[in-house]
Amino acid sequence: MLGSSLDSSQLWEALYQTLLMVSISLVIGALIGIPLGILLVVTKKNGIWENVAVYHILNPIINIFRSIPFIILLIAIVPFTKLIVGTSIGTAAAIVPLTVYVAPYIARLVENSLLEVDSGVIEAAHAMGASPFQIIRYFLMPEALGSLILAITTAIIGLIGSTAMAGAVGGGGIGDLALAYGYQRFDTIVIVITVVILVIMVQLIQSLGNVLAKKIRRN
Repeated sequence: MLGSSLDSSQLWEALYQTLLMVSISLVIGALIGIPLGILLVVTKKNGIWENVAVYHILNPIINIFRSIPFIILLIAIVPFTKLIVGTSIGTAAAIVPLTVYVAPYIARLVENSLLEVDSGVIEAAHAMGASPFQIIRYFLMPEALGSLILAITTAIIGLIGSTAMAGAVGGGGIGDLALAYGYQRFDTIVIVITVVILVIMVQLIQSLGNVLAKKIRRN
């Protein structure tokens, strides 16, 4: 027993659920968010693949989803969640709103990272006759890689915090454990344990992201 009402097996199960939610939603969110972030940069005015119509459609849509607090988004898309996974409760159900939440978040982070790339790099690529795709693949993305790693690190940390909120509606994971055993049963030990676990996770991820980004920037 780790506390007055918590068994170690429950703690490990909750940790597994949290890691599962974060990893799956991050992968799917990145597959959606990274291309969206690239499109925002290349289709903007004076972009390498300027398309004002596309930019002015994507930009407000991403802004709308980014402005919705996760706990509200979690409840608002319950019908969509049920359509995708057949239920609105549990770990699988929590992955859907987490993905919807993190995809536009990643898009903005990617956009900011790419905008940091020196315009001289793009100009040099144009001078070499590179196509828009080649500029993105061989110049823009490699130059922004260090910043992109930090962006993904930030997204992961945001997801960890969101999984804790998902516990409020039975999403499973560390947050659900803290609410069910710590808050509702007034078990302070459980609250402390879950907070320590979340802090350690965030510190480890941030440290790893910093090390990788620093190594890439040196190279």
